[in-house]
Amino acid sequence: MDQSTKLLGLLTLALWGCQGAPTSGAAARAGDTAVRAAQGKALSCASNLPARPVATTAVAATMQVEPPGHVSHTGMLLIPAGTYLMGAADQDGRPDEYPAHAVRLDSFWIDATEVTNAEFRKFVEATHYVTTAEIKPDWNELQKQVPPGTPKPPDSVLVAGSLVFTPPDHAVPLDDVSQWWTWTKGANWKHPGGPRTDIKGKDNYPVVQVSWEDAAAYARWAGKRLPTEAEWEYAARGGLKGQPFPWGREDVSTGKPKANTWQGHFPNLNTRWDGFYGLSPVGRFAPNGYGLFDMVGNVWEWCSDWYDEGTYAAEAGSIVVNPRGPATGNDPMEPGVPKKVVRGGSFLCNATYCKGYRVSSRMKTSPDTGLEHTGFRCVSSR
Repeated sequence: MDQSTKLLGLLTLALWGCQGAPTSGAAARAGDTAVRAAQGKALSCASNLPARPVATTAVAATMQVEPPGHVSHTGMLLIPAGTYLMGAADQDGRPDEYPAHAVRLDSFWIDATEVTNAEFRKFVEATHYVTTAEIKPDWNELQKQVPPGTPKPPDSVLVAGSLVFTPPDHAVPLDDVSQWWTWTKGANWKHPGGPRTDIKGKDNYPVVQVSWEDAAAYARWAGKRLPTEAEWEYAARGGLKGQPFPWGREDVSTGKPKANTWQGHFPNLNTRWDGFYGLSPVGRFAPNGYGLFDMVGNVWEWCSDWYDEGTYAAEAGSIVVNPRGPATGNDPMEPGVPKKVVRGGSFLCNATYCKGYRVSSRMKTSPDTGLEHTGFRCVSSR
């Protein structure tokens, strides 16, 4: 990796908004994190997913409105109306999973699997849509988010790309994310791991390297929308009450493989006990009680909601009907930087680092960010 590419990667890490002790002021936070990243000491993103270094366009990530007209329910399942306790029912959750609170939902349709490469290709071919990762970063915007005086990387480096998982060959500290994430030129939904990779022969794999904006655009084209966070969790539970996983309480690492997660020592050793090292085709593991596949593991899934750490506390005390999430985002780790919710964990989740495969686990990232382990599925109220 040349120094210019490394610089862009470090700038990217500097903007991740990882967990750590709070500091005062956005500039101070950015400067402090940039220094840590430059020293190879970037904070662990156990409570945040990495973010693209800069928004390529003005973020128009508002609450979705389902388009009018006919929608095909092919490949979808109807989830019955009902009331459930949303949030963690045990002591294993993070603070934003509490308190558990009653939510009542109308019935809705949801994709049985994550949107696949084949399905996303049809959308791109029909609309000529260009994804976020295929648009180069804008230095005029990027320099607003890094410490004053940061030199501009050459134009040869400010190119379209995305973050790619690059596992080390030895154990590394889990508070240094630069050890396993690399800014890679040419990484996008067609080349998830960079130019030397492609999706040929992987039509039935979940599409990845798609931002919230990309996912929302697909949903609009399909006449659908992204699920609310409440809809997603209700569907993921599959009718079970108070259980941490879609299949019940048995740990993901015992019994037979139940989801595509990381087994072994993260991030350098994956035993492939579940049969996969990275992404798996959709539908390779047993469905939950509603017949839905891969609601946890494989890829994180975008929800329509803005992220707010205090959402559950604000909703506690009464039954909330069809919640749509807060009007704006509020991440105390990065005040002023709006985030969208992602759910379900991914093939990188391991108990030593990330237990995102719990049905109540919440994560968040910038709506202009696509990653190698993030995809989506759609819902419809009609």
